[in-house]
Amino acid sequence: MRRRPRAAPTRLAPTCLALICAAVLACLAAPLAAQTAKQLFAPVTHPSTGRADAIGQNSLGCLAGGYQLPESGPTWQAMRLSRNHHWGTPEMLAFIERLSVNATRVGWRGIYVGDISQPRGGPVAGHASHQTGLDADIWLNPPQRLNLTPGERERISAINVRTRDRRGLNANWSASHEALLSLAARDPAVNRIFITAPAKLAMCARVPARDRAWLRKIRPWWGHNDHFHVRLNCPRGARSCVPPPPLPPGDGCAEAVWWVTEALKPPDPTAPKTKPKPPARLADLPPRCTEVLSSR
Repeated sequence: MRRRPRAAPTRLAPTCLALICAAVLACLAAPLAAQTAKQLFAPVTHPSTGRADAIGQNSLGCLAGGYQLPESGPTWQAMRLSRNHHWGTPEMLAFIERLSVNATRVGWRGIYVGDISQPRGGPVAGHASHQTGLDADIWLNPPQRLNLTPGERERISAINVRTRDRRGLNANWSASHEALLSLAARDPAVNRIFITAPAKLAMCARVPARDRAWLRKIRPWWGHNDHFHVRLNCPRGARSCVPPPPLPPGDGCAEAVWWVTEALKPPDPTAPKTKPKPPARLADLPPRCTEVLSSR
């Protein structure tokens, strides 16, 4: 049998080709645009290539070339290893090592380190910040051991130091907690520290007037009754890093009273409800974060 001759290939006009290419790219990009930034960054298991860089804001940014905190050190242990949230800038890892050594000066064996950032930063489950490798959670547990197994690090919980009425501190709080927070706040790399309001007020009541400058960095915030959250300054030369807003003047002690008084009153049922903020998309982050996410 004779084969039917093949038809000559159809040649498309340049304009038609451009339209087809644009349509294909749009189809490929559609699933990416439909996902939130949190959904895009969460599955990534390793850092991007290149030098370390904190990009954008703590609550709207990412981390390039992240460094992973070793699971254990002489004076620290990383907790909840399954989350893979122990990535940060070199400055953050250096701070954690300094703080863990300083903890031994106030009677602690070291520190338990909670979340820092994901391998490439970005929005992370359970946090509004922790996106640039410059935030870290330090548990309020004085470690009994620094040889916990991976399984134990999943099961042990951070201890709560606040009373049930949210106005005071329970028996878990000690003078060594205050001493550790003082050491952390005095570190020049630290911008501010978040902790439960009763802890701030307890320190305000004890610290003498001649030595209260570091108290300015201690800021009350919700949900920090079992850990304190350290936020570092932008590293020197980090042009892509957006610094946090300046701290208000003064030691912040008078303002902290609001957190255990007015803030705890039941909400006004007649007040209009605020619409929740939509989750961040990749386009909401700095443009460099797209490069960080796509880097191998």
